[in-house]
Amino acid sequence: MPHVSLDPAARRELLIALGADFDVPRAAACQLAAGLDAWARSGWRSGPATAARLGIPAEALAAAGALRRRAPEIARRELAGARALGARIVTRDDPEFPGALHDLELPPPCLWVRGTLPPEPARAVAIVGPRRADPYGREAAELFARELAAAGLSVVSGFARGIDAAAHRGALEGAPPGGGEGEGCVTAAVLGSGLGVDYPWGHRRLGERIAAAGALVSEFPCGLEPKAWHFPVRNRLIAAFAAAVLVVRAAPRSGSLITARLALDLGREVLAVPGRIFEERSAGTNALIADGAHPALRPRDVLEVLGVRAPGASADGGGTPASEAVPPGLRGRALSVLVPGDPASPEAVAGALGEPVDRVLGVLLELELEGRIRREPGPVFVRRA
Repeated sequence: MPHVSLDPAARRELLIALGADFDVPRAAACQLAAGLDAWARSGWRSGPATAARLGIPAEALAAAGALRRRAPEIARRELAGARALGARIVTRDDPEFPGALHDLELPPPCLWVRGTLPPEPARAVAIVGPRRADPYGREAAELFARELAAAGLSVVSGFARGIDAAAHRGALEGAPPGGGEGEGCVTAAVLGSGLGVDYPWGHRRLGERIAAAGALVSEFPCGLEPKAWHFPVRNRLIAAFAAAVLVVRAAPRSGSLITARLALDLGREVLAVPGRIFEERSAGTNALIADGAHPALRPRDVLEVLGVRAPGASADGGGTPASEAVPPGLRGRALSVLVPGDPASPEAVAGALGEPVDRVLGVLLELELEGRIRREPGPVFVRRA
């Protein structure tokens, strides 16, 4: 059998081509990217016997043979497109390629990246949920993301409308001083389209903020429009990037539950924000908790599962976490109105503050999720002693 060496430049071109061109089915492209040396040692044969040794269908290997001849042209085109967007291509051979992605059964051949990739999973949490999010879901996602970012963790999500966008915004708001551009990854958005596609429409400004304080990441070429199958493929990257996946709202059979299952397969932690038993969009999260997922009642629950101290807590667990300090803005004003042992209605709090009731309700929800106040029948709220 002839021996054919694969020089680094040609190998890089072929990995980019496998990631950018869909003549080779996605699973086969990922499998072949891991077996390039074996394919080279075969003399680039593309018959059934070689395909069987490489673990891919013969038709896919034949397509890869044709792709290999076009790889230099494809790589030049994709590298130019990435540069035009201020992005770069990171192949599975590059030192920058996240080691966590090698935990996947089928790591992508390459990534298109704009910004700073998230650190190893121990310092990252994924927050996922539906596109059609209610105020409760958005408030919870923003609160958890803000507090986790303040604790120095990266927040990973999928850049979709609803919960994903709320998580990214919350992380950007909660980033500690100095945690901006060039200072690591505050939040990473894993896209279901190419970096050059304005999807979801209207998120371009949010994308710019994420790229400056974290990363926009895709395993799809820059100009690729989103398709339904892209999102389950994307979800496996979200699960791999983080030490834990927090599900905020999920109906049965939702994409968020797919991400949770992928996380469990990778040995990651899964947490869920409980919801009302009468709501369909809470059925998935409540079922996760019933099946053993950690209930996330406040951001500190996520930090405890990961063994991360809240900001301001001493090494021996003493001290006061930052979440126990008087919060800024309307949250702090609302907290000052409430007295331990003296329940107050949202209307009473709003009247004392001179603020609209709907705005105060959102703030009371945040304080409840943080564990600063508790809800009692009525409903009324009381400050914890």
